[in-house]
Amino acid sequence: MAAIGSATAVARELGISAGTAGTWARQAGLGSKRLPHPRKAEYVALRKEGHSQSSAAAQVGVDVRTCRDWDYGTVKRPNGRRYADGRVVDYTTGEVTIGDVVLRPSTQRIAVEKQLHPRFLTVEDRERIADLYREGCSLREIGRRLGRPASTIKREIDQNKQDDGSYRPFAAQRRAAEQRPRPKASKLATRGRLREYVVSKLALQWSPEQISHTLKVEFPIDESMRVSTETIYQAIYVQARGGLKREISDALRTGRTRRKPHRAPDARQSRFRDPMIMISDRPADIEDRAVPGHWEGDLIVGERNKTAIITLVERQTRYVMLGHLPAGHTAPEVRDVLTALITTLPGHLQGSLTWDQGSEMAEHKKFSIETGLPVYFCDPASPWQRGSNENTNGLLRQYFPKGRDLSIFGPEDLELVAQRLNGRPRKTLGWETPAQRLAKLVLAD
Repeated sequence: MAAIGSATAVARELGISAGTAGTWARQAGLGSKRLPHPRKAEYVALRKEGHSQSSAAAQVGVDVRTCRDWDYGTVKRPNGRRYADGRVVDYTTGEVTIGDVVLRPSTQRIAVEKQLHPRFLTVEDRERIADLYREGCSLREIGRRLGRPASTIKREIDQNKQDDGSYRPFAAQRRAAEQRPRPKASKLATRGRLREYVVSKLALQWSPEQISHTLKVEFPIDESMRVSTETIYQAIYVQARGGLKREISDALRTGRTRRKPHRAPDARQSRFRDPMIMISDRPADIEDRAVPGHWEGDLIVGERNKTAIITLVERQTRYVMLGHLPAGHTAPEVRDVLTALITTLPGHLQGSLTWDQGSEMAEHKKFSIETGLPVYFCDPASPWQRGSNENTNGLLRQYFPKGRDLSIFGPEDLELVAQRLNGRPRKTLGWETPAQRLAKLVLAD
């Protein structure tokens, strides 16, 4: 590194990350000096020739965001950026400094007339809102004239209404501009009563949700003692937001150091393009096994999930059928093999099929059209809803151990294993075999 002079350049030559190279340099007692990017001179030359930012970035093979920093004279820092006009933005605290002067958000130079995305209100929009509001127009009428939802107009007036009830457009525009700069400091990034309260309750192993709601109860009037559940989680988990020490995460019940996203079952995105019929909509006569001909299905997979076998179990008789998947277990392949298995059965034994939400059933609608069988899907992570099939898959592992290449088993091997399982007497069947029970159903038709 002493010869090259830059940890970043050394990292490029060795094919390692710049952070790793910098750590090695510090451990070796070498200072780390940042050299110009090797393609920056080429990029600057292309810009002088009249090339656009995106075109020049593409030609030199550098990300356009890096080229934008070169154009604006922005320098990246460990916790923020230094801009060409001397401003230094600290992403941890949200402070902006010029030299020794700290610019708070309220004293930053803000562009009141800056052109923003059309979804934001402009100063002209606010002037029209003020005029129409003085004329006594309703919120819906103002929204119609501006092409905005009435809720936007209501929120704008409520947030910027003066003590005398008037709405002043330029004051509202200045307030919006002052709130615009990012990043904003977290409520828990500075010391104070709110932060001390949150830390003390976390030490008692309260959850962030309990803390957030208890604040409203204990301090019903003090608006400064408010913090959302998400803000507390960000202060613990997200280093860029800062505020609380990572050690505090040990007080959380889960002990996680990262946030795990959750989504309500009714808010989950559908797994397949075609709508699923959930198991909750399955008729009661299927649930209590009163009517034969209803099947549970699944795959047992082999080494590295590359090979698989289809398993079908009839709910009343526990009769097993196995499907051979020699080439793979994609949705079309599973659909074709399932169709072939089901069509070998008598009509009165073709009732329904229950499956989990595996991707192999993406073509369930086509399968239902071809066979006439409705397919019911279990809830996520609910294997007990296919209890007979899960139990059978456990028995099949005696013949098809986990980690084996299942493609070596041909149709004859699968038929032999199915016959052995169907020939075993079952306690739940009064010590009859599944084959005997199924034979009675076939003969009774």
